[in-house]
Amino acid sequence: MSSHFSSLVNEYISKEAPFIGASADYIAAEKVIIGAPMDWTVSFRPGSRFGPNSIRDVSPGLELYSPYLDKSLADIAYYDAGNLELPFGNAATSLELIKKAVTAILADGKKPYLLGGEHLVSWPAIAATHAMYPNLVLLHFDAHTDLRESYHGETLSHASVIRRACELEPAIDIYQFGIRSGEKEEFAFAAQRTKLFPFEVYEPLHSVLSQIKDAPIYLTLDIDVADPAFAPGTGTPEPGGVSSSELLQAIHLLQGTNLVGVDIVEIAPDYDLSRRTPFLGAKLLRELLLL
Repeated sequence: MSSHFSSLVNEYISKEAPFIGASADYIAAEKVIIGAPMDWTVSFRPGSRFGPNSIRDVSPGLELYSPYLDKSLADIAYYDAGNLELPFGNAATSLELIKKAVTAILADGKKPYLLGGEHLVSWPAIAATHAMYPNLVLLHFDAHTDLRESYHGETLSHASVIRRACELEPAIDIYQFGIRSGEKEEFAFAAQRTKLFPFEVYEPLHSVLSQIKDAPIYLTLDIDVADPAFAPGTGTPEPGGVSSSELLQAIHLLQGTNLVGVDIVEIAPDYDLSRRTPFLGAKLLRELLLL
């Protein structure tokens, strides 16, 4: 195992049953799955800390082969590192550990695939990826703007994660898709700082691909971008979202782009006895691994 990542394994990472088809060889892997089971700042329903394992648990129900992409997970090398062991309730230390892990994965020349957890776990992953790729483009799929300066006095919140990304230097281009909820002030801020496309994902993403296709891209995907009919297992469900089909079609638009990092967050499986939310997360992860 690489020296960058190996120091984390014994001290900070717990091994889990891996995502379907994952290799046991970290060194040979191009892409690395790692869980960040944290929901310390949620504003409505907790439980997204169980999201990473719920995605893994349902993954054997998927085929390795994607008929969308005519590719199989059996033909690529990816590694499931397990979950970071994050100190319960301590957001600052948890975020430091996430950043340390993602930085190590990137330093080893690999691509991080982070599974949340609440959306705040994306912040250190985005910051670490930006440090490696200063010209990073951030794609944000979500129901919510996540542009609050603070929430209940806390600047580190799942409601402020994209606002924190806006503060990175050098500034990064941020494209927001599927947004349908937020304070009026957040939409006003977005009009000045981000490129926000409300309600839809596929068509606006298609329209901007020519602008971003050559840049390093980080995708942060909050599962609540999908309508609760397709993904009820989330902390803050927001009616009026996109279908699972549109979400998959949007993911496939990224084929051929320079995708250098990914996260899927806010799956809270206990609110979905059918498990269709983690199944959607697992299928999205399969397609993203195959891009």
